Amino acid sequence: MVAATPEVMPVKRSSLTMRVYAELEAALFEGRLHPGQRLKVRDLAATMGVSETPIREAIMQLARTGAVRIEAARSITVSGLDHDSYLELRTIRLELEGLAAETAAGRIDAAGIAALAEAHERLVAAEAAGDGVEANRANWAFHRGLYAAAGMPQLMAIIDNIWLRNGPVHAFHYPHAPPSYPGRHRHLDILDALRAHDAAASRAALRADLLEGGRDLVEYLRRLGDSAG
Repeated sequence: MVAATPEVMPVKRSSLTMRVYAELEAALFEGRLHPGQRLKVRDLAATMGVSETPIREAIMQLARTGAVRIEAARSITVSGLDHDSYLELRTIRLELEGLAAETAAGRIDAAGIAALAEAHERLVAAEAAGDGVEANRANWAFHRGLYAAAGMPQLMAIIDNIWLRNGPVHAFHYPHAPPSYPGRHRHLDILDALRAHDAAASRAALRADLLEGGRDLVEYLRRLGDSAG
């Protein structure tokens, strides 16, 4: 009797699909893909150096989250948010991300705070250099690091799912609606609250960051809606 040879290709392909998905997911989180952008399987496969199969599989997974739309004639586009949808998601984010920031204050260590401070410094440097792509990447690194520090994987999974829809809208931040604050950058308030392990102050600073930093983006989305109307 001939022993069966273990079939490893499905495992490898699955792993490859996961890596492709992770890269597309990061591009959505960081605003490297913008609302309405058309995605072509062949182009993505060539750029990422893989076959078309894991690209299609990853895109099907993203479609189930609502992050991308597969329309007639297999047209694939990045989903966007209109003004009202953005505000609805922001209301949810204020509660969920506020909870994560509040919980992180009691759990984060010095190394975690240092990593957040470094991400913020990259954000400031990127904005000064006019590098919107890097600014959005650094901003997500700051926020995801903050939420991950809460040590609540189920909450993190929900936040990730929301950011798949919300992240592409951040592509509008630069140059159309850069975050601005009436006083100091709210990331600095968050860092101060974390160093003091002040849960209430961490939640309040995160809330102020989302409301103040996104104020011009809300107005930009409103104008886009008016123009479309």
